[in-house]
Parts: sequence; structure tokens; C-alpha cells
Amino acid sequence: MTNFDNDQLAAMGRELFPAVVGDVLDTMGLHHQFLPPRFSPIQEDMTVIGRAMPVLEADTFTIASNPAAGAVMSQQFGLMFNALDDLKPQEVYICTGSSPRYALWGELMSIRARQLGAAGAVLDGYSRDTTGIIETGFPVFSRGNYAQDQGVRGKVIDFRTSIEIDGIQVNPGDIVFGDRDGVLIIPEQAEEEAFRRALEKVRGEHAVRDALLAGMSATDAFRKFGIM
Repeated sequence: MTNFDNDQLAAMGRELFPAVVGDVLDTMGLHHQFLPPRFSPIQEDMTVIGRAMPVLEADTFTIASNPAAGAVMSQQFGLMFNALDDLKPQEVYICTGSSPRYALWGELMSIRARQLGAAGAVLDGYSRDTTGIIETGFPVFSRGNYAQDQGVRGKVIDFRTSIEIDGIQVNPGDIVFGDRDGVLIIPEQAEEEAFRRALEKVRGEHAVRDALLAGMSATDAFRKFGIM
């Protein structure tokens, strides 16, 4: 198995798009790799591609930190700052586990993540400070915009751990690839074959597009190229 380095990942993001890689994963028997459609970029033209740094969030129901609660639960935000500061270049902060009652991400987190060279954030919850995030240029995908803070409502309880989002497992090192059409999880062990076959498919789609523009029927194009 060949793992792509950061430059190669960025190149894949420029030449490919999640839909075509998702089609290829279907043919490889990986039929449930798109996150639900509630995940969307906060700005339409944002895209993200990088390796997953999964983060597990949990709801809390107390305003004051309780020293008797343990090292994680006694801290406001739990391990959120630890997780944020641990981001590596071309990694994606991908977070789930809490109810959608508050924002999981904001402008200052985007500034720090961008400084560390991270590729983006994908949040199974809301984001806030939308104007500020957009000004940073940092790609953020979330359920939408909501100003309510997580500080007294949620904590990060673990990171660099496997998480699950609506039955889709996300492991550290898997590839997260998203645009306005959806966010795809590409298992690390499948990445080389998936990208190779996707490159072949997208080049074939260019040939189909040219044929359709030249007047070929959809039936004849599919018969000739096997792509639509």
C-alpha cells in the first residue's frame, strides 16, 4: 500500500472531486463513505482534503468546573485546546459526539489551525464567527451557523481516536475529502486504489463530456465509455 504525502494529497484535491472518488469506492464495495448531507461548507467554494484527526465531544450540564470530576471533565472545554494544538500539517479536525446545541468551532480556532498547517475542520455540529472564519480562508464544514458557545455545554473528551458518524467510521489517518456536494471518508487502506481509479474515471468523464457536447446521445455515450 502506498500512502500519499501532503503534496500528493493536495494535487489529488486539485484534479479530483468527492463525487468521482465516491463512485469509485462504490465499485470497490465501500458503499457508505459519504457523511450525511447536513455537512456543508460555510462558504460554497470551500473544499477540504487531508488526513482525519478525529475528535470526540460530549455534552455537559454544569457551568462550574468540578475538580472532583477528573482531569478531563474538570477543565472547561475538556481536551479541546490539546486537540487543537496537536493538529499536524494537512490534517482535518473532524468532530462528533455532542448534541447540536452549540457551536464546536470558531474564528480563533481557525486561526490557530491555519497557523499549524491544518487542512480544515469538519464538525457534526455548528460553527460560529462565520465572517471571521471566511476572512481566514480556513475551510470549515458544519451543520450551519449558530452563535451559542460550547464553553458551558460541551467538552472534548478524546482525540486521535476512532469515531463514528451515522454508521460511518472515521479513523485517524483516513482521508477526508469535501466540497459543496458532500464530505467523503476514504479509508487509509483504500486510498491508493481509490485515487488511481478515480483519476482514470475523471479522465474518461472528460471524453464523455466532449462526446455529449459534440451531439452524441447519452445512450450511445454510456455504451461507448461506460461512464455517466
